[in-house]
Amino acid sequence: MTDLNGFLQRAEALLDRLDALLPAPAPEPDWTAAKAFRWQRRNGRGALVPVKLVDRIRLEDLKDVDSQKERIDRNTRQFLAGRSANNVLLTGARGTGKSSLIKGLLNAYADQGLRLIEVDKSDLVALPEIVDLVAGRPERFILYCDDLSFEEGEDAYKALKSVLDGSIAAMSANVLVYATSNRRHLMPEYHDENLQVRHAGGELHPGEAVEEKVSLSDRFGLWVSFYPFNQDEYLEIVEHWLGVFRVPKRRIAAARQEALQWALMRGARSGRVAWQFARDYAGREDG
Repeated sequence: MTDLNGFLQRAEALLDRLDALLPAPAPEPDWTAAKAFRWQRRNGRGALVPVKLVDRIRLEDLKDVDSQKERIDRNTRQFLAGRSANNVLLTGARGTGKSSLIKGLLNAYADQGLRLIEVDKSDLVALPEIVDLVAGRPERFILYCDDLSFEEGEDAYKALKSVLDGSIAAMSANVLVYATSNRRHLMPEYHDENLQVRHAGGELHPGEAVEEKVSLSDRFGLWVSFYPFNQDEYLEIVEHWLGVFRVPKRRIAAARQEALQWALMRGARSGRVAWQFARDYAGREDG
């Protein structure tokens, strides 16, 4: 019995030392400090850090994406009202307003309790911890994952897939995931994977590799696609941003050719390129 007691004491001492080495649970942030937070991990410990200066983009600043804006805005308003709403995957051409739209929603609805939590791809394994941290809060949280893409077998891919739909634990009713990506299926796709398609009873059945790659995007209830802008749409966006930067109207008309040359040098006509041109043009505007 003495030997057993000694063994149990040594085991308890060992467990105490192990507990000291394990990262502590994430602390409660100051929820009144900001309307947006970023998950950061330091020395093995994660925490929600307030974002003091949030991008001030407005929904009305986003031009020529009206149908996309309407769908996401409606979904977000349903969420804020406590009604059923979907996780959202925004995909398509770069610089067309995917991430700006999410930031614009925050600025539009922060007064109604909307909050944004930005999570880098490398930290997606912490999603269950983040969901537990905000569960029970009166606010409504969008977990924002920007520019997602995965390689085969990444832990972050499995973590996101589980949180969206697959874990035994249901996601809290005050949490949705909004993610952006240039890839519709979030993972690289190869030509030889199409050769795995089987024919059965006149139907086509994708191979296992293809099925796995669409399984994550299928867990987002709402897919919203963005497309490259044509020349007229691009110039309309340029004109809008020049107005926001208070460039005189007489100078806005003269900026057309320069705006087209700027897009040509950048190899894209996008909202981001339009904003960058307008920022440069306004900065050197001498009136």
